[in-house]
Amino acid sequence: NEMANPSIGYVIQKLKRLDDYDGMFEKAFNRSPSIDTIGMALAQYQRTLISANSRFDRWYYGDEKDLLSEVEALGFELFSGKAMCSACHLIGEEYALFTDNLLHNTGLGYDIAMAAEPATHRVQLAPGTFVDVNSDLIDSVSRNETMMRNDLGHYEVTENPDDLWKYLTPTLRNIELTAPYMHNGKLASLAEVVEFYDRGGIANPRLSPLIKALTLEQSEKQALVAFLKTLTGANVAELAGDAFTAPVGDVQ
Repeated sequence: NEMANPSIGYVIQKLKRLDDYDGMFEKAFNRSPSIDTIGMALAQYQRTLISANSRFDRWYYGDEKDLLSEVEALGFELFSGKAMCSACHLIGEEYALFTDNLLHNTGLGYDIAMAAEPATHRVQLAPGTFVDVNSDLIDSVSRNETMMRNDLGHYEVTENPDDLWKYLTPTLRNIELTAPYMHNGKLASLAEVVEFYDRGGIANPRLSPLIKALTLEQSEKQALVAFLKTLTGANVAELAGDAFTAPVGDVQ
């Protein structure tokens, strides 16, 4: 769905036709490409994307106290206190994964499922240049709208109503580099994410009790964003280099 393929069968057959993958699945898994082996290959690759040695790590765990500015340090204080970010994005005494590995309802999935579709959407053509485009036209060239509205979170796995619109807490490492944000890319910037949580998410009957209105000052919101940018690892260039050297197959 995320990459606009009509089915998993289509993906499997496409991989089987690409010379770049000839024999690779068989060598790795003793099986040809399938829904299982594709999932395992993707998961194994993602385990290599380890963010390391960020400025935050060196400041917090390495005692290099000059690495963060006053604004960034204030952002960490807010993150751990008033803004309540660390309630889900955990920080420990010896290491910080910035996730509790749990699922929470922030209201975003609820809002998409329940909101009425507007007649038009504002689209940016260039910096400062916007046009209003008919929603039907956008739907014709984008992910099926019905599929988006049926995006029910963890409920799709458990069919337990208590899991409606719950999504996994992501790590915040390298968060500066991974816009757009939220499970569906709904928020374009870290500033928008902070504003979303400052408002207390979106009210719904199953909203997580951890999500509350924060009433942060503008300067505090800016400090939070500044802190989040300190979580970028020192090995980003290495990760990007690995990605650029990997074969991409027949792009046609």
